[in-house]
Amino acid sequence: MTPGKVLVAQGGGPTAVINQSLVGVVLEARRQLGVERVYGARHGVRGIVNEDFFDLTQETSHNLELVAGTPGSALGSTRDKPDLKYCQEIFQVLKAHGIGHFFYIGGNDSSDTVRIVSEEATRAGYPLRCIHIPKTIDNDLVGNDHTPGFPSAARFVAQAFAGANLDNAALPGVYLAVVMGRHAGFLTAASALGRKYDDDGPHLIYLPERGFSVERFLADVKATYDRLGRCIVAVSEGIHDHSGTPIAAQLAQDLERDAHGNVQLSGSGALADLLCDEIKARLGLKRVRGDTLGYLQRSFLGCVSDVDQREAREVGEKAVQYGFWSGRDGSVAIRRTGHYAADYTLLPLAEVAGRTRTMEDAFIAPSGTDVTDAFRLYLRPLLGSGMPDAYRLRPNTVAKVLKP
Repeated sequence: MTPGKVLVAQGGGPTAVINQSLVGVVLEARRQLGVERVYGARHGVRGIVNEDFFDLTQETSHNLELVAGTPGSALGSTRDKPDLKYCQEIFQVLKAHGIGHFFYIGGNDSSDTVRIVSEEATRAGYPLRCIHIPKTIDNDLVGNDHTPGFPSAARFVAQAFAGANLDNAALPGVYLAVVMGRHAGFLTAASALGRKYDDDGPHLIYLPERGFSVERFLADVKATYDRLGRCIVAVSEGIHDHSGTPIAAQLAQDLERDAHGNVQLSGSGALADLLCDEIKARLGLKRVRGDTLGYLQRSFLGCVSDVDQREAREVGEKAVQYGFWSGRDGSVAIRRTGHYAADYTLLPLAEVAGRTRTMEDAFIAPSGTDVTDAFRLYLRPLLGSGMPDAYRLRPNTVAKVLKP
C-alpha cells in the first residue's frame, strides 16, 4: 500500500483531550515515509462527504502542540450517524482524494462508521487502511479498560460534587445533580471520588445499570435527610424503571427528542427539575436544589487529567503505528497493566463497533445507590495528579452557659 494521503476526523461529543489524539495522529503520520499530505475533515463525517478538508501538513508543530492542550474538537464534530449509503459516499470521497489511511476519533457510532467504510474498501479492492481511535466521556467502549476523555470528565464530576458538598454542609438541604451517561453510569459514579469524610456527599448515587423506582428514591432521600440533616444525590441522565422506560418520560408530559429520536435527557435540565419537584411535593422539604452538569463536564478548561492527556496522545500515535505497520484495520484499545500503567492493542472493528459497555457489577454497591472500593481503586489513578482536597474545622465545642 502506498501511504500517499492521510485523513483524520473527529466525531461525537468534544472532550478535554480529543485534540491530543488528533495531534498524535498528525505528528506521527508526518513522520511516516511516503506520506504526502495529512488532511483533517471539518465536522467529522459531514466534512468528508462535503470534501471540507484542512491541510494539516502545513501546520507548525508548535501550534499543533498548543491545540493539543486545548479542550474541545479543533476540527469540529458532528452527530451524524452514517448508514450504509452515507458510508458509501464517505468511501467515494476518500477514493477520489487518494486517501490511503483513514483515522476517525470517536465513540461507539464512530467505530461502526469505520467498520462500514473498511468493508466498502475491501469490497471495492481499494487499498485503504481504516483505524478507529477511542474517545468518549461515557467510558462505554467495549474492549477498553477506559477511554480517553472519561478521566478528565470524571475529574470534573468528582470536583463538582466535592464543591457542592462544601456548599450543602454550610447551608443544609437537598442537592441533586444530573450527570451524563445514557446507558453507562461510569461518569455519575465518579462523583464518589470527591468524598473525604464519612458523611460527605454524594450520599446517594443512581446509575442506569440498576432499575430506578421513584418511591424507593424518595424513601432513600428521606432516610438520608433524617440521618444527616441534608442529602446530596448524583443521578445519571439514563436512569430508567425496571421495564426500561426513562424516568424523565415517566414524570413529564412533553419531552424533547434528539436527532436520533432519543428522549433528550441531560441537555434540557428536565430530569433534575422533575426529581426535585417530587422531593418538594411528596417529602415536604423546602430547601431542594437541582443542577444538570450538561456540557460543562466535557471540555472544562483547567480540570484536565494529566494521565488522560498522555494516553489520548498515545492512542493517536499508536493508531498511526498500527495503521502503517500492522497490516490490518481495527480499533485502538487501552489495557491496564501492573498497579497502574497503560498498554495498547488493536481490536477487530467488529468487536467494538456499535456495542456498549456498562459498569461491571463489581463496581456497584449491593444497595444500588453507591459504588464499591473496587471502583474507587479503578478510577483513582486515572484522575491524575494534583486533585484538590477539602478540610474541616475540628469540633472543639464550648460549653453553653445560658442554655445548658
